[in-house]
Amino acid sequence: MAKYERFEDLKVWKDAIQIGLKIYQLVENDHLVRDYRAKDQLIGAAISISNNIAEGFEYNSNRQLIKYLGIAKGSAGELRSQLFLLHKAEKISIEVYEEFYSQLIEISSELKGFIKYLNEYEKMKK
Repeated sequence: MAKYERFEDLKVWKDAIQIGLKIYQLVENDHLVRDYRAKDQLIGAAISISNNIAEGFEYNSNRQLIKYLGIAKGSAGELRSQLFLLHKAEKISIEVYEEFYSQLIEISSELKGFIKYLNEYEKMKK
């Protein structure tokens, strides 16, 4: 794996930013625009993914990065759960839910792979 100097160069961070942008657009739809609690929850979980990747990276420590990547992965799961509930409550369509679901599964997979790589690297250093 290449050495990254900035979190902005990480594909997983870029993917997380795209999810955040799409969530900001989603919460402006007619069914969610006045549901302030749902909007806050969705936005909070979405931006937590990219923010935790960035924060962990900035510590310049693999151990800290692993910790924050785990938090980001948890936020991706939280967002999937929120979107599922909104679909069941008929606030978003099945198509919207499935699009986000696929993207969030991909981000979770990227994060899992990154965490695995960093853990293996740390073991090799010992």
